[in-house]
Amino acid sequence: MTRLALDPSALLAEFYISFWVPTAVLTVALVIKLPTIIRLWRDPLLRAVGGLLLLACAVFVFCTPSVITRMNRLTGMTNFSAPWCYSLITAMSGAGLLLIITWRNGLSDRSVTTRHALRRVVSVYCGVIVALWVLFLLADVPVERIRDLDTYYAGTPFMREEILLYLGAHGVACLITFRLIRNWARTQGLDAWLRWGLRLLGAGYALNLVYDGAKLTAVFARWCGREVDWLSTNLAPPVASLAAILVAAGFILPHAGQYLHDRWRIRLACRELRPLYRLLRAASGEGVPFALRATAELRLTRRETFIRDVLLTLARHIDADLGRRSYDAALALGHPPERARALAAAVGILDAVGSRAARAAEPAAGPDPTSLLQEITAVSRALRRPEDLAAVRARAATEEDRAAGVVQAGGG
Repeated sequence: MTRLALDPSALLAEFYISFWVPTAVLTVALVIKLPTIIRLWRDPLLRAVGGLLLLACAVFVFCTPSVITRMNRLTGMTNFSAPWCYSLITAMSGAGLLLIITWRNGLSDRSVTTRHALRRVVSVYCGVIVALWVLFLLADVPVERIRDLDTYYAGTPFMREEILLYLGAHGVACLITFRLIRNWARTQGLDAWLRWGLRLLGAGYALNLVYDGAKLTAVFARWCGREVDWLSTNLAPPVASLAAILVAAGFILPHAGQYLHDRWRIRLACRELRPLYRLLRAASGEGVPFALRATAELRLTRRETFIRDVLLTLARHIDADLGRRSYDAALALGHPPERARALAAAVGILDAVGSRAARAAEPAAGPDPTSLLQEITAVSRALRRPEDLAAVRARAATEEDRAAGVVQAGGG
């Protein structure tokens, strides 16, 4: 027990995260973005997002130990997966840097500086990939290493330079990307979902720097004659997995968050219109036909249309004088003007619906229905508080009786 507590490698082994977990999360992010990428394929920003997510998925698939073994067997080259995985990691690093530069500066930025920065990133990281393969062909790596190749060949000529090259390219890209994301997340006026997405991306790239630090420390320790291989074999892989999960979540959150927010807003709007809809459906004897496959947006539109159509017919039966008295009564009861207008409109609608004589008559003039049709949500909210409506109606009736008494006294 004491040995387990003191042995970092054994402790980290308990927290191992399979590479298939970040692969699944990255795939979900790619699937969410894919319809938009296909529909707007000419958009370079969306292509960059798709390319980064695809490369990230490829990295975790091909860096899985079982896939590494299979790749080496299929190609017949010992440790062939090393330059292949290093190339994928390098390409992913460059793609992330390209994405952030394009995303941060905006598609409208066609300045010479931006174009030069993009070309420089492409040329540098393509050159790094070519150098990785050249160094591998020059190196002598006769022993297959599935999990500890970086530390096992840390002192081998050419392979040593290859390991440093891919870690350096990855670390530089992650550092620059992290700084760009951090500065961008601090700017004013960002959408809340985008800001949180950027924070997750920043955390993911910060963990990537931890991954590079763990790998480089293990390699440097080998050069110094010490052995802390657990940093590379036990710490770095779960850190990379967590980083990938955070990066994928950073791409998912702005899209999914806005989608869920819109769905919630639509459902809330339907719920707020329910009291007025039920009242008018009972009064008219009709309603919106139920459609199983109708979207939430369509249901909301149909409900709003039905309410406005019925109100347009009912408006000429609403007592305008009652509305004015109810508005004054609501103000007198301490309600703010907007709330008072909604309560007065609700009282007028209830009066028109409940009185058959009022609906049968044809008044010469009724209230202007324009404002009523625009405030259906506020009126529906007012219908949820019958005690407020009763208080307004009672005060309005009192004012009517008082006014009638004054008229009679004056006539007498």
